[in-house]
Amino acid sequence: MTLAQFWFILIAVLWTGFFVLEGFDLGVGMLHGIVGRDEPGRRAVINTIGPLWDGNEVWLIVAGAAIFAAFPGWYATWFSALYLALVLLLAALMARGTSFEFRGKRDSPRWRRMWDGLLTGGSLLVPLLVGIALGDLLAGLPIDKSQNYTGTFWDLFQPYGIYTGITLVAICVLHGATFITLKTTGEVADRAARVAARSGFAVALIVIGWAVWTHVIAGKGFWPNPVEIGIVLVVIAAAWLAHDRSQGWAFTCSTITIALAMLTLFTDLYPNVMISSTNSAYNLTIANTASPSYTLRLMSIVAIVFLPVVLAYTAWNYYVFRKRISSSDFALPRLPGTQPPPGAQPPPSAQPEPPSVREKT
Repeated sequence: MTLAQFWFILIAVLWTGFFVLEGFDLGVGMLHGIVGRDEPGRRAVINTIGPLWDGNEVWLIVAGAAIFAAFPGWYATWFSALYLALVLLLAALMARGTSFEFRGKRDSPRWRRMWDGLLTGGSLLVPLLVGIALGDLLAGLPIDKSQNYTGTFWDLFQPYGIYTGITLVAICVLHGATFITLKTTGEVADRAARVAARSGFAVALIVIGWAVWTHVIAGKGFWPNPVEIGIVLVVIAAAWLAHDRSQGWAFTCSTITIALAMLTLFTDLYPNVMISSTNSAYNLTIANTASPSYTLRLMSIVAIVFLPVVLAYTAWNYYVFRKRISSSDFALPRLPGTQPPPGAQPPPSAQPEPPSVREKT
């Protein structure tokens, strides 16, 4: 294996790590208004990812930085094509981040609704835009012999790229719903389980259609490869398990599904990194876009030393904040001698609030 091949694999792993971890974050953001129907419920849902979301987004930055350092030609062409799309992506990420920080700054329903809308919209746009960008790598973009992008913003909206974005949105919904069932209790967990059960088979159909289209557009023979077969089997299992309320296994299968989606894309893309719709001779490959060998060697040493540290810290963070969260932890206390309003949540325990349920905002 050459260093260029090693870094192509590592970049695929980084994108996989981003969607495995940030995928349920995005799903929680899209579903928090549906699953948490009142303010205590919404706060409980948001706090399932309160200590985790910002760390998970770092994987996106690292994936982009790895492409910049290991394959500068790929980075230059792809990101030049994505200028306006990247602005929209950054706006969506900022909307998500600021909604976590600001929705609780004022005790106003209108204020919270505004930030909840930004959280939902931003969480939907991120996988959609990233999916379009990743799908375009395989679908093909107008690239000339000098590796310059010659299209417009509207050329980015290839049918396959759009469908890839829709597929990632769908998987994130299932991934987020199964995650909420594992991190909450009571009615919130029940509603999340119903969302997972009702959406599971629709998600499976979308993913199966995407896997078939990916195989066809890659043009690598009649028979599907093991990764393509795997994603079809696992997504069917995820839908079935979600329907049977086997939430732990359903979350495991949704995790594997979103991981296999990334591996399917990069497996069918190899050895190319971008397809040219102008002429196949202008395709960008790992060979004609890679950095010099000295740069790749130095980067490999850094990755081998620090990547295990990052993985260990991430695992520890999830272990520390593993406790389930209840909407009653966020219900307003009731004054002595007063009756609770109809449908109100019971007051929280007098015990100090544990760290795992403290609201980030």
